[in-house]
This record gives sequence, structure tokens and C-alpha cells, in this order.
Amino acid sequence: MMFEAIKNYFSSHSVILNEEQNRVLDSELQQRKVSKDEVLLRQGENCKYTFFVAKGLLRAFTINQNGKEHILQFAPENWFISDRSSLLFGDNSKQFIEAVEDSEIILFESETFEKLSELSPEFQKFNMFLLHNHIRHLQNRINQLLSATAEERYMDFIRMYPDILLRVPQWMVASYLGITPESLSRVRKDLAMKNFKTG
Repeated sequence: MMFEAIKNYFSSHSVILNEEQNRVLDSELQQRKVSKDEVLLRQGENCKYTFFVAKGLLRAFTINQNGKEHILQFAPENWFISDRSSLLFGDNSKQFIEAVEDSEIILFESETFEKLSELSPEFQKFNMFLLHNHIRHLQNRINQLLSATAEERYMDFIRMYPDILLRVPQWMVASYLGITPESLSRVRKDLAMKNFKTG
């Protein structure tokens, strides 16, 4: 049934798979159920897969030399997550990928995307869209961290991840935003006051 989730995802993006592509998916994809806090990729390992979240929630994060976590990305349902530098260039991963909730995931090897693209110009175009969209999000993330206020970052987080605010602890949101939990509390309180005054 998990494979149906990825096929439905492709269909929702107007990517209709042909018979050969469906055979590739059925023969090459792996599906796994992972428990909350299970680590799928560790820093220093070689990333072998792109993970598609059929159900649940994953996160990517780094740990600095002082032991502090910095969350790079969340991946709820119908999101892909990976360490592309490690996956595509063979670098040792600089990040961890971990399940925030009990999750059901589908594992793609990079060669699978290549095979699907070779079988259909339509899928090749979609694969490029995924790559460019990933780059766009990274650029926006860098700009946010360099120049946006804490409030602007928080509002952007809500737009990016509208369905997970109540699914993750406040410290994870703060880590993603690059601020302390105390600063996040102040931001939320200030926004609540603004909404009260304009309500």
C-alpha cells in the first residue's frame, strides 16, 4: 500500500507513469516502517537513499562540536528528504536523518530516478523540477537565516510546514529557526498580541 502513496504523489503532480516505469517502481523501491527516534542516516555515513514519507514525519539535522543540534529540514507526508551531497557525490554525510514520529517511508536509490527519467521525458522534467525546487528552498532558507527577523522566520516556517506545528516540540521549531526556545516564546506571544489587537 505504501507504493500507492508514491504513485498517487506522482499522479497529483500530473506525472502519469507508463507500464515500464511502474515495473521499475515495483521492482526497485523498498518500503520500511520506522519507529519514532529511529536514525536513518548518521553523520559520517554515505547516504544511499532518498526517502519519501508516505506517513509520519522525518527531520534532517546536524550536531556541532558543542553537541548542539541544528535542524535543516522537516519532511512530513509526501515530502522527499536526503543528503544530496552525499547521495550524488559520494561525500560522507554531514547530517543525520531521524524519524520524529512512527513513520512509513519509501526508499529510492539515485539510479531509480535515472531509470524513470530515461523511460519518460515527462518524468525527467519532473525530476528536474524537484531538484530546482530543492535549490529554491535552500536559497530561501539561507536568506531567511541571514537577514530575516525571528518573527519573519517563524511566519515562513508556518507557510512551509502548516501541518506540523503541533506535531513537534517547541525546541525543534526553535532549532530550525536558529533561535532559542525563549526567543520563540516571545515571538509567539508578540504575534498573539498583534492578532488580539487587530481581531
